[in-house]
Amino acid sequence: MAVFAEGTPCWVDVQLPDLEAGKRFYGELFGWTFDPATGEARVDGRRAAGLVPKRDGRMPTTWTVYLATADAGVLARRIKAAGGRMVMEPYPVGPYGVVALAADPGGAVFGLRQGGERDDGFQTHMEPGSFCWMEVYTREKDAVDTFYAAVFGYVAQDLAEGGLDYRVWSPPGSRPGDDSSFGGRALITDAFPAEMPGHVLVYFAVEDTDAACAATVRMGGRITNEPFDTPHGRIAVLTDNQGARFGVLAEPTGGKPAKRETPEKREPQESPEPQESRQEKAEPPEKSAPGAEEGTESGGDAAAKPDSGTPAPAEAAKTAEKSAEKPDDMT
Repeated sequence: MAVFAEGTPCWVDVQLPDLEAGKRFYGELFGWTFDPATGEARVDGRRAAGLVPKRDGRMPTTWTVYLATADAGVLARRIKAAGGRMVMEPYPVGPYGVVALAADPGGAVFGLRQGGERDDGFQTHMEPGSFCWMEVYTREKDAVDTFYAAVFGYVAQDLAEGGLDYRVWSPPGSRPGDDSSFGGRALITDAFPAEMPGHVLVYFAVEDTDAACAATVRMGGRITNEPFDTPHGRIAVLTDNQGARFGVLAEPTGGKPAKRETPEKREPQESPEPQESRQEKAEPPEKSAPGAEEGTESGGDAAAKPDSGTPAPAEAAKTAEKSAEKPDDMT
């Protein structure tokens, strides 16, 4: 069974109005196959993500990242004490563990996941078709930085090249840097739409970012941010054909450079679906424990933290020089 460090990503899922349409979309985009009982997605037989039906129309169509915890109840109390709040209190899902939804002080929603007897979280990540990075976007820099340090004990590394304010996170007890980092915090500046809420962007690794963009458009999705190159790969932000946003990253040929640099400037992205409804008391899932299946095939345990190859900030990276002046078409 995989063991995930406290507070590190261990699962992602998406709530969709049309589950079968979602399976067709992501099956073609990422090469996923799906367990007929749980809807979980697999890459080469290994658990990679979950697709669950959206039963409440007030909830957004969105990808959610789940952070690992040994005790969801204790972590929920710590979240509230640090200025966050629980959108859904810890809820047991039988042998599949305990899940919950929380919001940080800036309003970004993320999941908590306490593993159960039959649940192993990711069996693959950092490979094409699987999770590779998370980014928290916020307008409340100080409160959010303090929150994640207090709640999860993340080891932070601040990047400030070219005026970019970006914080990279590594698990507690690790050395900061690309080899241990799993996500980061970016600022929502004046270059972004005024209505953009705090949110978490989930990234998936792909072999070819441009091909992923073309496939997304062909299947009725759209490109939220056109592909652009960074020292850590080619990145784009996409929206599926039901409205869920996500990022894709193809690592550069020859592997990741040793030195992180600031990506080029680019246009700010569209605002994600408002999360006000998500901040209400959420309905507990029926069984929608991520990766819930008995006797699953295993292609090997996932590591407690992602390997090297982490992307540079995607949405924020090209807005640093635009933050002082709001574009004319952002109304």
